[in-house]
Order: sequence, then C-alpha cells, then structure tokens
Amino acid sequence: MTEAFAGDAGERERLAVRPLTAADDDALHALMLERWGSTRMVSRGRVWEIPDLPGFVAERSEGWISYGHYRVEGDSCEVVMLDSPRPGHGGASAVLAAIADTARAAGCRRLWLITTNDNLHALGFYQRLGFALSALLRDAVTEARRTLKPEIGLIGENGIPIRDEIELELLL
Repeated sequence: MTEAFAGDAGERERLAVRPLTAADDDALHALMLERWGSTRMVSRGRVWEIPDLPGFVAERSEGWISYGHYRVEGDSCEVVMLDSPRPGHGGASAVLAAIADTARAAGCRRLWLITTNDNLHALGFYQRLGFALSALLRDAVTEARRTLKPEIGLIGENGIPIRDEIELELLL
C-alpha cells in the first residue's frame, strides 16, 4: 500500500487475509449484530448493507482478527466498514492493505473512509497509516440518526456525543 503499512509486514505474514465469500455470511451477520447491533452502516447520507459489499477478512486459527468492506466508484474506493474483533494483531492494517491493492488494481487513485467524531482511536490509527483528514461533515450523524438509522447511539467513546462524520483519505 504505502510505507505506512510496511511496519505491519511481519504481522501480515502470520495472518491469512482472504476475500469474504457467501460461506462467511452467517458468521459476518452474527458478528455485526453482536458488535454493532446492525448489518447496516451509514456513510455520507447513504445506507449500506455491509454483507452485500465485497470485503476481506484477516484470520488466524482462533478466528477472525479483523474484517473490512469496500466499494469502488470511479477512481475512488471507499472503506465502508473496518472492524477488529481482536484488535492489536495487525489485522486491520492487513485488511486495509488488501483493500488498497484491490483499489489500485481497479484503477483507483484514492482510498477514503468515514469515521465519527468520537472515534479517537480510529482517527489516530488511520493517520498513522498515512491517511489525511479531508472533510468534516458537521452534524451528519445527527441527521443520519434522524432520517436513516435511528439505532445510532447518542454517546460514543470517551463519553463524546456522536454528531459528525470525518472523512479521511489516502492517495494511491
């Protein structure tokens, strides 16, 4: 991907990273309901049914470490979902690398994603990997909660109210 992922190269070698398939649907559905309460995600005012999107999983013998889903539109690739049921093992970096490789192969010049204003861990993680802040969508989560996905929580990590979407991008 970029040199930002180079530090995780050894960790990726110990992980099996593969595309998600229809055989993973039941496990994906159960995991998303357990961790997120839904299989739907909202990004920039659009609702995505995550199991309908292509994705990758990083796994070891003990199970899924991380998984992520993406969509390609024109010369951009959006990371719609990235989750790590077992954080700290390099799985998210490995899944992002697989998505970036796929995006490059599809002719994409930009990898981007949305996170929320409360997700301080994700903001740090993505910036360490070379992503840059590219947009603030003020009150986008408030609006999505009102019109698209009422189950979005009001308070997130560290007691921070969830209001805004923050877009980050990595030029490929």
